[in-house]
Amino acid sequence: MVTPKVCIFTETYYPVIGGGETQARLLAEGLVANGFPVIILTRRSDAALAKVERFGEVTVHRLPPVGRGQLKKWGLLFSSLPKLIQLRCEYDLIFVSGFRIVGVTAVLLGKLLGKTVVLKADSQGEMSGDFFTAGLAKLRLSPSSFLFKLFVRGRNAILKRAAAFAAITAETAVEMADAGIPPSAIHMIPNSVDTDRFFPVDTQQKMVLRQKLSLLPDGKFVIYTGRLVSYKGLPLLLKVWNDLRRKHEQAYLLLVGTGGLDIHNCEAELKAYVQTNKLTERVFFTGSVQNVEEYVQASDIFVLPTEDDAFPSSLVEGMACGLTAVTTPVGAIKTIITHQQNGIMVRPGDFRQLYDALDLLLTDDALAARLGQAGWQTVQNCYAAEIVNQQYIRLFHQVARPLDKNFRQLEAQ
Repeated sequence: MVTPKVCIFTETYYPVIGGGETQARLLAEGLVANGFPVIILTRRSDAALAKVERFGEVTVHRLPPVGRGQLKKWGLLFSSLPKLIQLRCEYDLIFVSGFRIVGVTAVLLGKLLGKTVVLKADSQGEMSGDFFTAGLAKLRLSPSSFLFKLFVRGRNAILKRAAAFAAITAETAVEMADAGIPPSAIHMIPNSVDTDRFFPVDTQQKMVLRQKLSLLPDGKFVIYTGRLVSYKGLPLLLKVWNDLRRKHEQAYLLLVGTGGLDIHNCEAELKAYVQTNKLTERVFFTGSVQNVEEYVQASDIFVLPTEDDAFPSSLVEGMACGLTAVTTPVGAIKTIITHQQNGIMVRPGDFRQLYDALDLLLTDDALAARLGQAGWQTVQNCYAAEIVNQQYIRLFHQVARPLDKNFRQLEAQ
């Protein structure tokens, strides 16, 4: 069996921090560890990033348009065309992580160059077009307009020609099937977590980390990691914390991350709320950090009151560190967390339920420890990177079988 050379094509990549970026990097590293040659094609979202950079055995090619801006990501549709042609000898298979925009380019070039294309949806609504609703609203356009529906229909007609689709949630798989993709082409593969990086630490190690990170050694830390965006339920979380601080005087909230390029960025709003309500000594913003795992390991409870998520990588990272998770039953979370067995579920947007859940865990250490241990076991069984990477490896070998035939024909000549 010939091992295909893989091009991972994604809108943004490491050192940009986010769930999709993390998953792309974990897959790239896992493929290399299993003998796959890998290159990355992405956008140069910051002028400070090099056009070409190498991380271990993985070469990253960054393309224009350069810099921030919601509309600039659409430029990848065109800037990637010459680069995919130029690098055509360096890959046999194109894996698109987040196909909402760049999937069309990958499929068209794949057909032209004879390359296998696998598309992965990182978010709900990528196939249906619902993902674009917020962006359309900012442009004062309607998702029900004839032109937009025509765009989605034409785009999907191209996307459906990919060899395979990876769905991280059951809802995403249904969305793909509703768009006319054959069930045999849809593969359920969850997101993963690097358990060599995210793992539990004992009390002594936790105190060492707090000292290193300039965190107060006493008290309890509740942590959120990820983009500071409104649909993650963060405005509600701060309102809940404003009430909780009166009962739990030694409890602190850590918000790890930035609003980034997301259209729902609410970082400024959150910081203004903290200032206005005099929460600066109880809520800490870390900004963008490279050592997320240390902040998680130094904490006690993980919170993700999200209102809209496909498969939040940050959740399984928190669970991998042995933290009890307080979250909501949206997207894949319904299959990851079982209420009161390996975490606590609350209704999205429900102030009282979120307050009660955090209050309970800040009060009952034994319950928090039991749920945290169960959450850690869930990760080991289902979401460790080596387990998920093997699913992708089997898929890539399966869809790349025509490469074996072509290779044998060349050998025979």
